[in-house]
Amino acid sequence: MKKYIIIPAMLCLAIAVTAKNKHKKNETPATTTTPSKPADSSASKKGPKPYDKVITDKAITKNGLFTVHKVEDKWYFEIADSLMNREMMVITRFNKIAGGAGKYAGELENQQTILWEKGPNKNVFLRVVTTISVADSTNDIYKAVSNSNLNPISESFEIKAIGKDSNSVVIDVTDFFKGDNLPVSLGPFTKKAYNLSGQISDRTYIQSINSFPINTEVRVVRTFTSTPSFAPSATPSPFPSVTFLAAYYAGAVTVEMNNSFILLPKVPMQKRFYDPRVGFFVDDYTVYNDNQQKVDNQVFIVHWRLEPKDEDIEKWKRGELVEPKKPIVYYIDPATPKKWRPYLIQGINDWQIAFERAGYKNAIIGKEWDEKDSSMNLEDARYSVLRYLPSDIENAYGPNVHDPRSGEIIESHIGWFHNVMKLLHDWYMIQASAVDPKARKMEFDDELMGQLIRFVSSHEVGHTLGLRHNMGSSSRTPVEKLRDKAWVEANGHTASIMDYARFNYVAQPEDNISEKGLFPRIGAYDKWAIQWGYKSSFNNDAKEDKKIVNKWVIDSLKANPRLWFGTESNPFDPRSQTEDLGDNSMKASEYGIRNLQRIIVNLPEWTKEDADKYDNLRDMYSQLVGQFNRYMFHVTKNVGGIYETPKSVEQTGEDVYEPTPKSIQQEAVTFLNKQLFETPSWLLDKNILNKISNPYSSELVSNVQVNVLNSLLSGARLNRLSIGSSRYGSSTYSLDNMMDDVKNGVWGELHSKKIIDGFRRNLQKAWVDALINLLNPPPPAPGPMSNINTKNTDVVSVARAQLVALKTQVDAAIPGTTDKMSKYHLQDISFRIKKALDPKG
Repeated sequence: MKKYIIIPAMLCLAIAVTAKNKHKKNETPATTTTPSKPADSSASKKGPKPYDKVITDKAITKNGLFTVHKVEDKWYFEIADSLMNREMMVITRFNKIAGGAGKYAGELENQQTILWEKGPNKNVFLRVVTTISVADSTNDIYKAVSNSNLNPISESFEIKAIGKDSNSVVIDVTDFFKGDNLPVSLGPFTKKAYNLSGQISDRTYIQSINSFPINTEVRVVRTFTSTPSFAPSATPSPFPSVTFLAAYYAGAVTVEMNNSFILLPKVPMQKRFYDPRVGFFVDDYTVYNDNQQKVDNQVFIVHWRLEPKDEDIEKWKRGELVEPKKPIVYYIDPATPKKWRPYLIQGINDWQIAFERAGYKNAIIGKEWDEKDSSMNLEDARYSVLRYLPSDIENAYGPNVHDPRSGEIIESHIGWFHNVMKLLHDWYMIQASAVDPKARKMEFDDELMGQLIRFVSSHEVGHTLGLRHNMGSSSRTPVEKLRDKAWVEANGHTASIMDYARFNYVAQPEDNISEKGLFPRIGAYDKWAIQWGYKSSFNNDAKEDKKIVNKWVIDSLKANPRLWFGTESNPFDPRSQTEDLGDNSMKASEYGIRNLQRIIVNLPEWTKEDADKYDNLRDMYSQLVGQFNRYMFHVTKNVGGIYETPKSVEQTGEDVYEPTPKSIQQEAVTFLNKQLFETPSWLLDKNILNKISNPYSSELVSNVQVNVLNSLLSGARLNRLSIGSSRYGSSTYSLDNMMDDVKNGVWGELHSKKIIDGFRRNLQKAWVDALINLLNPPPPAPGPMSNINTKNTDVVSVARAQLVALKTQVDAAIPGTTDKMSKYHLQDISFRIKKALDPKG
């Protein structure tokens, strides 16, 4: 609407000005300037100067991707003509950073694809390349695609001089790097997230610029103003921010940033198209050509370029193992404690066996950083580094930087937070101490912690090789095999280290399973995924390659079902879950609970340390309840579950989508009724609770009960059950049957006449509240993650029927209830239901 308002207003203004001028047509107009020369005459005097007038004998010169000259306080890039219009990446990392906001030196801040281009006025443009749609220049449609995908000009540089050989140009980059320019500085989201505003020019300077054969490194110290906020905003922001501590003391935040300019290959690596049956990270763009009848949205995997040495090509084609021309090398940050470095390197080198399946030996290597080599720079994009971060965050992560044209990984900096060791300790103690005596203390021996570090190292390196989480891998292992010492030690408790399978919590003490059968390790799926992603099909056409590797998937999955990939982003498939084990959540969780029951009675002794004020006990008890909570939600996901098994048209057998089998869903509800909704009194160990928990504080066990019940009775899950019955008929678990089964478990005292304890009273009230909320569901919030509106579905009808039936049962039970609190509770329940069913009554 604004366009239609503004345009008439501008027309009115033009008419008024014209009318005014008509009255003064005989007057001599006032003249503010009378140029005696053309407006661009001063510009015509500008232009390249002689080379030696710009790059004087005072210049300090460094050769590399760009020839870099420093002349007094000015920095110049000499860019060869051969680099014009060549795509490059600018990778920006923090070299040093202020503390207190959860950001650390070595972490990635920004990455852009750019190119240099000679402009029309003796200048050079820096364009930022946005790869969205592409077309081959030989196609007519190329013109339309180019016209609709113009790359923005981020900066213009005056050509200061022509190179000595006339094959290069010299530009002054001093102000560009000192300025707050997006390709080389902070992004807008970072500024918002960390409460930073304008850059302060007199506290910003170029520290160094160095050039190497395929890259140029620029290090700049930048200072930004920052005003801390002392009160929370009245309205929550979709972009919450944190403040560096420096802002409170100086009103400014200083960071040291490193920009790596790295040249991308002139000819992009051949793409391998994505297949949802193998878990790789992807990139994509839309391809247009003259012969299409629909556009081609190309989705391709992200992976490293591995090629044999020229002299080994024939051996490689014959299937012999050869060393790659350029292996994947990861260096260990010299800030890493020395005692952990060997384990991190082992975690990297563990992937060598997987690359052998793709035809390469020694394809991936972990190395110590050479601190004596002054040419090596941790921020240099030529080096992939495991960066050790001084943080209390219990985590690690493995990103990569890749060529958006092909998916070729350029480099990776793994983020390794120091406090990940606490996470590893807590996981292993709670999941394995029932069977491993070494896990029964608050500080593990170095060898045990080292092996735990090794497994996380392998997992994070897997991400940097392009692999996503395979949350479905563990579901392909039969639960009873997890207790079979010979089998599990030979095959591992999951087929993928990229699963969140952690440790074998199913193993029982009497099974005598060693760490080999308890720890995750690179498994059959991981080897297969590397083979699929990195082995050559010996076909140079990406579309023909797609057909070949599709057959690899079909044949391999048919031969070995453990190679199945279950995406981490599927909210409905119970086979794809974090922290779970085995092909049956109920059986695995029951074994897990047996071990938790063994552990809880020993926690006071195993967590004891001198002068500890029960902090260890409090922490580990919370971890134990958290593990129990995981088991409950593993089971819950089976109810209303939908199996999704991606297939190509060549495959036969099961459909892509099918409901979780009826028997498994019923087994899940039976499990929850027994293990959770019946008060798990073994978790209420007074020898622990009276030392760590104020009785007025939130009750962890009750929270688990209520949260699981609310999830079980959520409108979305109930609607899936209803829709499943409509599509699949009586072969699946119906909404009404599920509601009856849950009600019989939660309200068992109505039949048994037992006293209703406090936990059960809270649970029963939660059951009633959940169903009352279903009667008048709020409209779903806007957005892609909103829930389905269940107002006009069978969910409301069944919820009302359940409440009516329950009220009848409660009213009948009240006269015979002798326990006072139980009677008060039932009377309250009856009143709540009546009020909900008849608000005006």
